[in-house]
Amino acid sequence: MRDVGPVLVMLGLALVLLGILAWSGALSWFGRLPGDIRITGERTQVYIPITSMLIVSVVITVLLSLFRR
Repeated sequence: MRDVGPVLVMLGLALVLLGILAWSGALSWFGRLPGDIRITGERTQVYIPITSMLIVSVVITVLLSLFRR
């Protein structure tokens, strides 16, 4: 159980950093990438963030592979 503590601290620090970046507007480009689909009608809006989620998936995969080593 001692190995879980440092991992939780690192995840917490990463979340705080991500929150600060989102709050400051540094991530305003995220969700507006080419490949993200937006369909706007009179009463409805559909948003499908394909490219953004691919980037998130690659980043999480790289981070998890680094933590496993």
